[in-house]
Amino acid sequence: MSRPVSVAVPRKGRPLEATLERFAAVAGDDAAALADDVSSTLRYEKALTKGKQSDDRGVYDRLAAYSDPTGAGPEYTLMRDDREGHPRRIVFDSAPLTVDDIDVRLVGREEPFRALRTHDVALGFDSADLVLEEVVGLEPEGVRDLSDVNARIDPRDTDVRVATGLGDTVRHTLMATPDAVPEDDALDRAFVADYEGPLCISPRYERLVEAVLGTDALDGVEFVYPDAGQEEEAAIADTGVGVYLTVTGGTARDHGLVLGEDLFPSETVLMENEAEATKATRSLEIALASGVETALSPE
Repeated sequence: MSRPVSVAVPRKGRPLEATLERFAAVAGDDAAALADDVSSTLRYEKALTKGKQSDDRGVYDRLAAYSDPTGAGPEYTLMRDDREGHPRRIVFDSAPLTVDDIDVRLVGREEPFRALRTHDVALGFDSADLVLEEVVGLEPEGVRDLSDVNARIDPRDTDVRVATGLGDTVRHTLMATPDAVPEDDALDRAFVADYEGPLCISPRYERLVEAVLGTDALDGVEFVYPDAGQEEEAAIADTGVGVYLTVTGGTARDHGLVLGEDLFPSETVLMENEAEATKATRSLEIALASGVETALSPE
């Protein structure tokens, strides 16, 4: 019997749910049941860590109850949460499934993209943000969408390429106070190119924003950051202009901000390490990308 194809996936959060939904879409009822099981378990555990639920069982008892000791179902593990006190949190570890007669094992990783970079696996899912933050080259012109990403990856740096996005889109969006934008100007990339002054961003997105907007547009721009514990939208309102993630934009509007151009989709992406590709991984990649509008053509 051939070994299952290992696929690195996130351990928790929106990217994991988007990944499980993609498998459910292409692998039928068993994969859909797995997606529901894992997603509901981790949402419950998240509610416990936030104090919105209570459970008389200890964390090890819950871990044992959730995990399938035979390996035929999902397994979970513990990690230290980054909140104060670093409490233990139950996260996804692994699960088997089948896609088009290909045996697959999903393997949880804190940063799946790095598992691909180090050649641990051939396929994996992670946030497009991490690709921009780590390997997309900085150039005078910015990156607008996923179709630009592979062309910006230096083949001497990594064998990893983006195959498709999953469409679970939150967007990096320009936002500003009304008085920061001249009445006849649009709040878009052209505005930033002409703008000089502070631009408020989350510090973890500095390189991403540079890649998305391009180095030419940022000439004369000074990055500033929220104070410790301050909401990003509140900090942008204090600064005048900034970039942050939006879904509906409601929080930004609550702070008196107007929304401008959506700069780049922050979505989960399927990636391949081309150096580790086999016939089985190629077949699985094709199956997973089928029917996704953002699927990219091979370079």
